[in-house]
Amino acid sequence: MSFDPDIIGVVWLSLRVSIVAALIGLAIGAPTGAWMCMQADKRRRIWLAFFSTLLAVPTVVVGLLVYMLLSRSGPLGALELLFTPSAIIVAQAMITLPVVTVFAYRACAEPWNDYGEALRLDIRERWKQVLHLLRMARAGIIMAFLVAFGRAISEVGAVMIVGGNIKGATRVMTTAITLETRQGNFSFAVALGLVLLAISFAVTLTTWLIAQGRVDRV
Repeated sequence: MSFDPDIIGVVWLSLRVSIVAALIGLAIGAPTGAWMCMQADKRRRIWLAFFSTLLAVPTVVVGLLVYMLLSRSGPLGALELLFTPSAIIVAQAMITLPVVTVFAYRACAEPWNDYGEALRLDIRERWKQVLHLLRMARAGIIMAFLVAFGRAISEVGAVMIVGGNIKGATRVMTTAITLETRQGNFSFAVALGLVLLAISFAVTLTTWLIAQGRVDRV
C-alpha cells in the first residue's frame, strides 16, 4: 500500500506545492521581517500588528480571495490558473507570507538590537543591511521556512477552494484524506495520514533542534 502510485502522486504534489509556496513566502517575508526591525518604534509596532493580524485570518478566507482573483470574472482570470497546482501555490504562499514575516522579525530583532548601529555605520545601502542581518539570523530564518512549510502542507480549506481536489491534478494529502474518509476508503486515508504525520514530525523535530542550538549558543 505504501507503494500505491496514487499515494505517491498525492504526496509528491503536496511536497512540491508546499515547498514552492514556503520558498515564495520566505523570499518575500524574510527581508520584510528584517526590514521591520530597522523601522522606528511606532512604525515597527504598526507593521508587526498588521502581519500578526494576518496570522489570524481564516485560511478559507484566503482561499476565497484567491478564488475571486483567479476566477474567469476576476482580474487574473485570463491566466487560467484556477483549479491548478499554481492556484494552490498562490493560496499557500499568501498563507505562509505572514508566518515567515513574523518569525523573521523575531529572529532578526536581537541581532539588530546588538549590532544595528554598527551595520548602519559600516553599510550604507539598506538592502545590504537587510541581507547582512538575514545572514546573522539564518538559524531563525530556517526555522521560519520550516514553520511556513508545515503550515502549507497541513492546509486544507484554501487548497480545497482553489484546487478543487481534482484527482491526478490538484489532489494533495489533506484534501485526499478528507475525501477518502467521507467515502469510507479508510486504508488510503490512513496511509496518507501516516505520511503527513511523519512529515509533520520531521519538520517539528528539525525546528526544535534548531531552536535548541540557538538556546545553547545563548
